[in-house]
Amino acid sequence: MIPYALARPFLHLFDPETAHGMAISALKAGLVGVGGAPSDPILAQSLWGLDFPNPIGLAAGFDKDAEVPDAMLRTGFGFVETGTVTPRPQQGNPRPRLFRLSSDEAAINRFGFNSGGLEAYANRLAARTRQGGIVGANVGKNKETEKAEEDYATGIERVTPLADYLVVNISSPNTEGLRDLQARQSLETLLTASLDARARSLADATQRPPLLVKVAPDLNEGEMGDIAEVSLTTGIDGIIIGNTTLDRPETLRSPEKVEGGGLSGKPLLTKSTECLAGFWRLTEGKVPLVGCGGVSSGADAYAKIRAGASLVQLYTALVFHGPGLAPRIAQELAAFLKRDGFDNVADAVAADHR
Repeated sequence: MIPYALARPFLHLFDPETAHGMAISALKAGLVGVGGAPSDPILAQSLWGLDFPNPIGLAAGFDKDAEVPDAMLRTGFGFVETGTVTPRPQQGNPRPRLFRLSSDEAAINRFGFNSGGLEAYANRLAARTRQGGIVGANVGKNKETEKAEEDYATGIERVTPLADYLVVNISSPNTEGLRDLQARQSLETLLTASLDARARSLADATQRPPLLVKVAPDLNEGEMGDIAEVSLTTGIDGIIIGNTTLDRPETLRSPEKVEGGGLSGKPLLTKSTECLAGFWRLTEGKVPLVGCGGVSSGADAYAKIRAGASLVQLYTALVFHGPGLAPRIAQELAAFLKRDGFDNVADAVAADHR
């Protein structure tokens, strides 16, 4: 296998979306190595009846069409989230729509939920159901759909028997009006419809996968309070915090910073972690949280966990550090837990609030 340090300059000769397609092809062909030794037992995390070998997950967006979840699990991730998938295939926004901010270890995307559609996606998940490993399904809506809850219900009902957990994505900034679904009444309607769809798909409540909602890091305190309250009253199983940001920090140095779309990567770490901590306070720790945004090291993952995250996700850092990143972060995280006297990940969750 070619070390990523050598492959990266070659991949970065291509536009980011082409390079990403090349990475997916390499994973499908088995050209990406495995993640090495099993995770340190201190990293094991049990949540929603699922046993995660480590809390480091691949965020949605990398494997939109569920083409390589098992290949990514083999690189050392504790879980993989596929999607976002829409009920009907759609092209998304015109290219170019993905930009590297190399000087900032960041990216800007304005994909607009490009998707091969629910049927092909579900068929791929169905083909792997006996392979083991925790794989989530992230569901969105088609651009032209007026009643958003119908698209989400369609997606949730189809993938409920096929995924280990479900995610309702209402926080991409690249689909017009999508973030409006985070408002209290809209969110309540949407989550109720999604929970009902899950129940229709699997009558046995004990077999239903957990359902989470993915929110933006650009929320004010009032908006966060509404989402926290609706999450508690509807009984959803978790919140992912968060998606990309529309903010452009003054510290950005890359010329691509002027592009429109959502910013991800290192510059998002502080903002998303502060939002995560806010949600932990607002929910009083009663709803499991997943920390996503800016993670590229064990220290970053540890900060998310101490702020209230039971699990952590990343994506953009892979562009700059390659497929060996997940086991490296896991190893660093284990060292932090041992240094501070924690017996496991669960003991460290929300440590900064105690």
